[in-house]
Amino acid sequence: MAWQEFVPFTSSNIAAIRYDEDQLLLEVEFLNSTRYHYYEVPAHIAQAFDQAPSKGSFLASTIKGHYRYSRV
Repeated sequence: MAWQEFVPFTSSNIAAIRYDEDQLLLEVEFLNSTRYHYYEVPAHIAQAFDQAPSKGSFLASTIKGHYRYSRV
């Protein structure tokens, strides 16, 4: 996998976000160390997530419930 790390950010719930454009795979790591993979996430959504002022709000409104996911 060719992970692209998101620019460092501060969030009350999210520790890190990575994206693999080749596989359309978004990984979200939470502050409690749990990680989730979201599948078939288009690059423009990942870019918007990277630029979102509130990562948690963007995750809740645009990612969760819209893309298949699994805990890893």
